[in-house]
Amino acid sequence: MHVKSDQRTRVIFTLNGRERSGHAEPRMQLSDFLRHEMGATGTHIGCEHGVCGACTVLVDGRASRACLMLAVQVHGRRLETVESLAEDGGLNDLQQAFHNHHALQCGFCTAGILMSCSEFLARVPAPTETQVRDMLSGHLCRCTGYTGIVNAVLEVAATRRQFQEGDTEQENNNV
Repeated sequence: MHVKSDQRTRVIFTLNGRERSGHAEPRMQLSDFLRHEMGATGTHIGCEHGVCGACTVLVDGRASRACLMLAVQVHGRRLETVESLAEDGGLNDLQQAFHNHHALQCGFCTAGILMSCSEFLARVPAPTETQVRDMLSGHLCRCTGYTGIVNAVLEVAATRRQFQEGDTEQENNNV
């Protein structure tokens, strides 16, 4: 339920694990709301037409273009932005792999790509190179040529699988 306050609508939602609220004009894009009202400036605004992918965030766990959603559409929903990826003030495994593989240069597109990769790896734990490239086809990056990004995603997938297999092996030994 939206509570009206003059022309602005109160929006209550979960942002990066914390319940938040703010007020948005009825036609305010989610990308503008996140940056200007919530201070989540990691979400970049590129084309504003859903083509470049720079504004990708997770809405209820699914990669979504923040420039194609209105802020009022996230009322009662769960959002994650690139700020949610950091672990204890440091890089998470995906961010570190991007760093290690030189998968970013200017960095403008990186936040959106990281969010799409996060959602993708949660759905597809053992991707092929073709699957990774297909997922990346919704993002425009003028700097990297995508090879470093693909290598980073494949490395993280392999490392996570090894870690999970180690956990499963450990559980079997404890039985």
